[in-house]
Amino acid sequence: MRALLSTFSWQELRHHPWRNAAAVVAVMLGVALAFSVHLINASALDEFSSAVRSVNGQPDLELRASQGSFDEALFTRVARDPRVALASPVVEINTLALAPALAAPLPIRVIGVDALALPAIAPALMPRPASGAPRFALFAPGQVFLNAAARTALGDVATIELKDGATQHRVQVAGSVAAGGAALAVMDIGAAQDLFQRGGRLTRIDLRLAAGTDRGAFVQSLQQSPGWPAAVQIAEPGDAAQRVSNLSRAYRVNLTVLALVALFTGAFLVFSVLALSVTKRAQQFALLGVLGLTPKQRLRLVLVESLVLGMVGSLAGIALGTALAAFALRVLGGDLGGGYFAGAAPSLQWSTAAAGVYGTLGMLAAMVGGWYPARAAQGLPEAQTLKGLGAAPAASGRHWIAILLIAAGTLLAGAPAVFGMPIAAYLSVGLLLVGGITGLPGLIALVYDRLAPRVARRLLPLLAVERARRMRGTAAVAVSGVVASLSLAVALTVMVASFRDSVTRWLDVVLPADLYLRAANVGTSSGPSDTGAFAPALVQAIAQVPGVARVGTVRARPVSLVSTQPPVMLLARSFDGEASQSLPLMGDALPVPAGQIGVYVSEAMVDLYGARPGTVFAPLSKAFGTSATAGTAQPAVFFVAGVWRDYVRQFGSIVLDSRDFERLTGDRSVNDVSLWLAPGATEAQVQQSIRALIAQQQPAGGAVEFASVGQLRATSLRIFDRSFAVTYWLQAVAIAIGLFGVAASFSAQVLARRKEFGLLAHLGFTRRQVLAVVAGEGAAWTVIGAFAGLALGLAVSVVLVKVVNPQSFHWTMDMLVPWGRLLALCAAVVAAGTITAWLAGRAAAGQDAVLAVKEDW
Repeated sequence: MRALLSTFSWQELRHHPWRNAAAVVAVMLGVALAFSVHLINASALDEFSSAVRSVNGQPDLELRASQGSFDEALFTRVARDPRVALASPVVEINTLALAPALAAPLPIRVIGVDALALPAIAPALMPRPASGAPRFALFAPGQVFLNAAARTALGDVATIELKDGATQHRVQVAGSVAAGGAALAVMDIGAAQDLFQRGGRLTRIDLRLAAGTDRGAFVQSLQQSPGWPAAVQIAEPGDAAQRVSNLSRAYRVNLTVLALVALFTGAFLVFSVLALSVTKRAQQFALLGVLGLTPKQRLRLVLVESLVLGMVGSLAGIALGTALAAFALRVLGGDLGGGYFAGAAPSLQWSTAAAGVYGTLGMLAAMVGGWYPARAAQGLPEAQTLKGLGAAPAASGRHWIAILLIAAGTLLAGAPAVFGMPIAAYLSVGLLLVGGITGLPGLIALVYDRLAPRVARRLLPLLAVERARRMRGTAAVAVSGVVASLSLAVALTVMVASFRDSVTRWLDVVLPADLYLRAANVGTSSGPSDTGAFAPALVQAIAQVPGVARVGTVRARPVSLVSTQPPVMLLARSFDGEASQSLPLMGDALPVPAGQIGVYVSEAMVDLYGARPGTVFAPLSKAFGTSATAGTAQPAVFFVAGVWRDYVRQFGSIVLDSRDFERLTGDRSVNDVSLWLAPGATEAQVQQSIRALIAQQQPAGGAVEFASVGQLRATSLRIFDRSFAVTYWLQAVAIAIGLFGVAASFSAQVLARRKEFGLLAHLGFTRRQVLAVVAGEGAAWTVIGAFAGLALGLAVSVVLVKVVNPQSFHWTMDMLVPWGRLLALCAAVVAAGTITAWLAGRAAAGQDAVLAVKEDW
């Protein structure tokens, strides 16, 4: 085998380097894309996990408020427990930092700590006073210690302004901390409570248990102890890392699957190249068979050739993927468009195991692409091939295999998610594609057996149709690449069109006002501020501004319901009339029973927490605790009155009336203000008046942002189109690979049928007529391919829209089929396939084809 590779196979590579290079490049690009996506996501996830560990430290347990903060009396209670060796109280506040070097406010998290407890639990947060700073600066009020990210963004400054809601506080930079991750400032816990008016409140308590303490028994005893606050969660050390991983898992998996599509199409390119190579060397293979090379050895020889192509492509892909990942991390950071790792600048975390996995996938893809050409080499009729008569017509195959594959794919589409991932749906897509391609010979027979009698009196169409009928296996192989690529293009087109249409109609409902007002830099990756940006008096004053007909408000606050899941967003908004007028409800709103509070949950809440309409949602009552409802010790009861679509918050959101929120929390501040303008009022005049009002009533309130409904819609759709731009490139590449496969298949057929075309020429066919026959065959084959690709693409799009998206991102969308765009795409593929076949067949009408007939005289 080694001798054949070094002589027979090497000569083929030397004489046709560009064709084999195309197969290598296809495998290389597929491996590089998939591996680079893995490296970027793994590096970003590792960076975020490290940052979480450095900030949270390594406690045995963590007591954290479900939302906001809790009474610090709990600290005294747990610190006195003999099973607790050390308790570290923490206050966290999301703020904005203002400094001369900043063009815009910097989102920064302020962490108030007890410096005496830090070395044993979270040494990365231990303040390191700068040279010249007072000896006890870490205990002094108004002193902060910045991590590397904050120092880089703020520059070398002595003081900074921290904006908390509508107020600002000047603090001095006294040193640094070693914690990584996003920008943060550490200060003494007592100073933080006094500065931000959080007296008597804590965000979390980190616990180090005494040696020999049973963690599970300790947690159970705390939860069952009298007076334990229901709004305080007890989390394990790994919950924070799990929460970060869950935040982006669906996005990372879907992005990796999308990148692996390039490997799928690369396998078809390897198939096309090797099919053409085997056809051109058919007589050489036959001669080797006469000389003693068995059919099984011919099979192994072609498979080894495909393995070599895959190995070279995989090694080059690993190198290219590493370079792409390093470049992307340096230029773009760890974010690939999902917004989960925005602002991160992680270092490359190279993995030998991952390189081995993706390299193996590349080699497997190449061998899968080389399997059919290897079987063709194995089954060559030696005597007939040596005479140049070509291969015998392929058998039609077993149609029941295709039916079983499609049936299995259909059944898997209805399977639930596995570990929150649509694994069964991905398998369903693969089975549908393979089953559809396997059934191509049967489809060709079904169509052209009925079409043949209609063209019996027209010679050229008859030759083209009969060739497709009698060589249906060859035709199926030729158009399989087109079917695969076109079906993926159709599926992606339908999915993107459906999503865009649903988002457009969703925006029509959630953006009813004329103008929207919010504080600058609110809603960034640091999370919403603990205090709203606009005080109630300011909102009332805005409502009285000339030109403003009425106002609406929104107060956003994250709420943690499960320690291993990212927090859900609680949205308190003012309702004018029915909820269906302000929210895109799925179905009618249910009447709220007396004594209960009506809430409207997003679809993610139904999937992740079981918050179904008509039920009481107990986890939210637990998050508010028994002290939530004013004037009673009983917890508030929340009734799920409806489900709404939310295309912004993947892990869930809960909407309730702002009056209920104010009664439960006493917080009347808001984050966003919606403005309906009076007839004749202009946006510019209203904006100018409100800016002047804010400068007068909240001089330290910072900058604000205005956006009209048109601007918000345009920005949202522009972001949407940019996010899905990669799918259009993927469609173009897939179709190009499919057409290359058609060209390679027709080139192989032309070489194998030189005597047939020469005989046609001797019978009186002109060069134009021979080309017409070849072009007709191309049209006949690609029409079937286009029809099958369209049907398969629509089936796959149903799985993507109805199964993959809801199981991955927990939202649904309405199906929209852009028939005009799809039919134009199919027509373009048929035209391109016909022209490709015509170009590939030009050599068939040359003098060599005529002379080839003499070889048997």
